[in-house]
Amino acid sequence: MSNHLSDILAKWYPNRDKSDWVLATIYKSSGPCYRKPGAMMLFSSQGEQLGMLSGGCLESDIGINARKVMQTGQSISVCYDGSDEDDLSFHLGIGCGGTIYIMLQQVNHQNDYLSLVQVFDALKQRSSGYFYQSVVSGNTDEQAYFETEKIADIAASASLVQKPHGNDCNVVPSTSQLDKNEWLVTPIIPEPHILVVGGGIDAYPLVNMAKQLGWQVSLWDPRPANARKEYFSNIDYIIKGDAQILSTFVEKKKVNAAILMSHNVAIDAQALQALASTKLQYVALLGPNNRKQQVITQAKVQAKVQGNIDEQTLPFIISGPAGLDIGGTLPESIALSILTECHASLFNRNAQSMSQVL
Repeated sequence: MSNHLSDILAKWYPNRDKSDWVLATIYKSSGPCYRKPGAMMLFSSQGEQLGMLSGGCLESDIGINARKVMQTGQSISVCYDGSDEDDLSFHLGIGCGGTIYIMLQQVNHQNDYLSLVQVFDALKQRSSGYFYQSVVSGNTDEQAYFETEKIADIAASASLVQKPHGNDCNVVPSTSQLDKNEWLVTPIIPEPHILVVGGGIDAYPLVNMAKQLGWQVSLWDPRPANARKEYFSNIDYIIKGDAQILSTFVEKKKVNAAILMSHNVAIDAQALQALASTKLQYVALLGPNNRKQQVITQAKVQAKVQGNIDEQTLPFIISGPAGLDIGGTLPESIALSILTECHASLFNRNAQSMSQVL
């Protein structure tokens, strides 16, 4: 299981009435912290812990507080200050040195499971939206609800908002349900979905790494000997048919990125032609720059046009040669290089060393 919310909820959903549950959510932070506002974790009365809110330092103590919520039925909020030598989190060994504020809310049928069922349904449909939680302490009138809304920025972050008063509110939510309480508004966005073109041996580590990240992965390769289920047992979809089906598939399944690694110019060109009209955010092409030009040229020929398949006019940037320069020469390190660049692109980062960013 990954720590993506969709996986956490998939584990919780069939067991939601079999034990008591508490949702722990970071609603505010300051300084360096392992997780940011909007991060969620579920605790059960059976001792299950789904997700993470720190690097493993705080979860046990959060679990103790979660049991208090189960016993009293009242929501509470707790603070862990990693910079204070007198604070519990300092003695627990939290190494970040920042401060996080966590609210713990009971999740049951009586409070409509805090709308987590609606959140789970949206994620299964790969729909996005906003999850609203009232930041409360010591009472039982907390609310949470979910509103479906298309969110283009996969890296969107959570915000604390107040009830709108004209233009006084820094964020105006798309609902009139807010009251005088402070609310945490968390963007709910499905995990990335990548399309891999080419089901050869070197695709094994790339697919496995992407699945380890909690991503959805689809695979297309028209060659009968490749892209077989027995070789890719953890794949989400193996696409059958010719390349023209790819554009419909990408739109229907809301694919974010594609990696062309068939080692066959004609197959990569067919895929590029089919994907040229899609809204992919990242496309990688294995091989040197001169091979990229061959693929683009052949895609033009296959499309029988000269203008709509061009590196400057495509709706996405083709990363070719694919990946970051990390010195990779083996399939595993090449896969790491490509997926790292893909991750940075999807989350609007420049893939700099964190020591340089800080």
